[in-house]
Amino acid sequence: MRLVALQAGVVIGVLLGLALGIRHAERIARWWVGSSVRRVPLLGRLVRMVRRLSIDQWRAIDAETERAPAEAGATSLQVLVVLLTIAAMLTLQEYFGDLDKTYPHLFPPDRSRYWELRGFAWWSGWRVLGYVVVPMIVLCCLPGQRIRDYHVSLRGFGKHLWIYLVMFALVLPAVLAASTTPAFRQTYPFYRMANRSYTDLVIWELLYAAQFFSLEFFFRGFLLHGLRRAFGANAIFVMLVPYCMIHYGKPLPETLGALGAGLILGTLAMRTRSIWGGVLIHVGVAVTMDVMALRGCPPFGGGPCH
Repeated sequence: MRLVALQAGVVIGVLLGLALGIRHAERIARWWVGSSVRRVPLLGRLVRMVRRLSIDQWRAIDAETERAPAEAGATSLQVLVVLLTIAAMLTLQEYFGDLDKTYPHLFPPDRSRYWELRGFAWWSGWRVLGYVVVPMIVLCCLPGQRIRDYHVSLRGFGKHLWIYLVMFALVLPAVLAASTTPAFRQTYPFYRMANRSYTDLVIWELLYAAQFFSLEFFFRGFLLHGLRRAFGANAIFVMLVPYCMIHYGKPLPETLGALGAGLILGTLAMRTRSIWGGVLIHVGVAVTMDVMALRGCPPFGGGPCH
């Protein structure tokens, strides 16, 4: 009970702190300018770096967004179609792409060797269909829309690759620390038979990677670019809501961490106009998490992970 109260209190406290910070932003800015605290070299650099990586980037996104002045805040049927597609596809994932309810109902356990793995193929296939195929068909139906504009181009990706490598290096210690917790071992790998053979492991990781590409296109491509002309950088904040919610059921720190990860990856996707860095980060972290989790499983060829 104490742990629940502590975790809930921290979350609520952070939200209230952000709200109060916005309310008193001018007063805080005046205090900062006149305070001796800003002269502390490390703290001053940290504040400038956070500003450069957040507010300055969002303003740059707004400046780069091509739109007529009348489009900002105006009613847009394209926004309606994009958001309806987002809501409808997430609903289909919940009702039809569910691994624990829909798949066993349609394909009852038959004790075949790969029944569980086929279930993850069902799960991944629905992500590809709902997150990629249907949104791309919607874009083809909308006037003046080109799929290549929705952050799928590889052009210039190499120039920004170092950013994602640094991000991976920063995230790696947290992944290694989390891998020692019971909640982590009980969650990963999702496919509990991944240690049965290298064939199982490779097929599972390929299905997992396809799901991550689909997720990145859906949230950081289709949603962000689809809302860009109407919302500008605010599209990132809209994206955070459904992106956090799809993590429900995972350990609480991972679900809350999705807010920070979504904010960073969304900002980078809009600035670089590419989802591929997010795909790289997601696949890299996921494979690392599975490899670390497999250390607590029986050796290859043994029983399933528990």
